[in-house]
Amino acid sequence: MIWSLLITVTVASWLLTGLLRRYALSYRMVDIPNERSSHSTPTPRGGGVAIVLSFLISIIFLWCIGFINATYFSAVFGSGLIVALTGFIDDHGHIPAGWRLILHFIAALWGLYWLGGLPPIEFFGVTCDLSWLGHVFAVVYIVWLLNLYNFMDGIDGIASIEAITVCCSLLLLLISKGYEFASYQPLIFLLVAAIVGFLIWNFPPAKIFMGDAGSGFIGLVLALFSIMAAHLDQALFWAWIIMLGAFVVDATLTLVRRVLKGKAFYEAHRSHAYQYLARKWGTHKTVSLLFGAVNLIWLLPVAAAVTHGLVDGVVGIIIAYFPLILLAYRLKAGDADSQ
Repeated sequence: MIWSLLITVTVASWLLTGLLRRYALSYRMVDIPNERSSHSTPTPRGGGVAIVLSFLISIIFLWCIGFINATYFSAVFGSGLIVALTGFIDDHGHIPAGWRLILHFIAALWGLYWLGGLPPIEFFGVTCDLSWLGHVFAVVYIVWLLNLYNFMDGIDGIASIEAITVCCSLLLLLISKGYEFASYQPLIFLLVAAIVGFLIWNFPPAKIFMGDAGSGFIGLVLALFSIMAAHLDQALFWAWIIMLGAFVVDATLTLVRRVLKGKAFYEAHRSHAYQYLARKWGTHKTVSLLFGAVNLIWLLPVAAAVTHGLVDGVVGIIIAYFPLILLAYRLKAGDADSQ
């Protein structure tokens, strides 16, 4: 049954993306290239709504038949809907940054409430209960991940390929540890299926962009998946953080360097490492595929070592992130001159 559902979700997402492309063209929801853009041709936006609709409708079905529990459903559906609607409205007009951030925090609080907050975290073999401080950290972490995913959705296919490779890697790690299929794995499968249907349209050269509704939604759901993992297995929580490393490092280093240079953190720019690479190589496809390759060739083995207890989680993050930080710095992440 699940495989039939996955095929249905993929096809539905593909069809919805095509319809949304026609809708965007009809209502002139088109990104026009400018000096801060990473694309050169006018392209419709808002296709990520297809991911949101196909995913949320499919989890309603799974919840109704008892295949996923009410806790996971409530956390993902409620918070995801808030973020997607916020992004959808922003794609059609404009929501002030302050109001957007407030809605993002509300969504994060909703999801974290249903998941039971952040559980005690293990550092170097010692379990630490961070109490309320851990919950605060978790909310900030969720909000940052959904926003950085929006920041990183700047070239064709990169956000979709990142999510697909990260999710597939974590599915492999879950299977390798012998966890039963009836946990939160169905949610990961469904997200991958929904993104694959969209990627058919978004693969370079993209015929439609994801938009804030889609990118923020994916970032939020990935963050919630990692919190679910923390409740299931501490090692898998660290594995999620490791697998998201390419996006986390590029977005975080870029933001920190720009703030240190006196730039507004919310100001549009194109000084991410991936944007620099896209300009240098003159292609989006190679850069987007490179991020997928980094996930599978570099980050997955490190995450696997952590998952199976060969390396401590914090040590695994240091090993995984250190070369990425050096590379992002070398690629001028956050450097105003890279404009």
